[in-house]
Amino acid sequence: MAESGTQRLIPQLLLDNQLCFPLYACSRLITRLYQPILEPLGLTYPQYIVMMILWQQSPCAVSAIGERALLASNTLTPLLKRLETQGLVTRSRASQDERVVTIALTDAGRALQQSCAAVPGQVFARTGFAEDKARELKRLLDELIPLLNQKMG
Repeated sequence: MAESGTQRLIPQLLLDNQLCFPLYACSRLITRLYQPILEPLGLTYPQYIVMMILWQQSPCAVSAIGERALLASNTLTPLLKRLETQGLVTRSRASQDERVVTIALTDAGRALQQSCAAVPGQVFARTGFAEDKARELKRLLDELIPLLNQKMG
């Protein structure tokens, strides 16, 4: 085993041997790629994720958005308030159960979808990553995420 000074290196603790670090680094770097593309549209990356959920299903309960985006309510609530202030969504309480808050797109929120249509292609082009490798990586992550989510629940 390699040694550094008087410290013995433990292979399973080497950063280069970790799965978590490249996933963490990749996530941060990709999020940074989105920033200059989303900024002119008035969105942060987490807001963009929420908008994509709403473009697929609006109205939608806050709890369902949180589950889909893997965001806690303490992160989601201020994000939704900012989207409401921007005029992109409305928040309302369900008449059947006032504890349930529903989010719906406004006309401006629906219109923003067209402006965002080119975002994924622009980000992907900036990566320089081969499309077949990207599809395979996404497939593997789509397998891993539910397993991890199950362990957390």
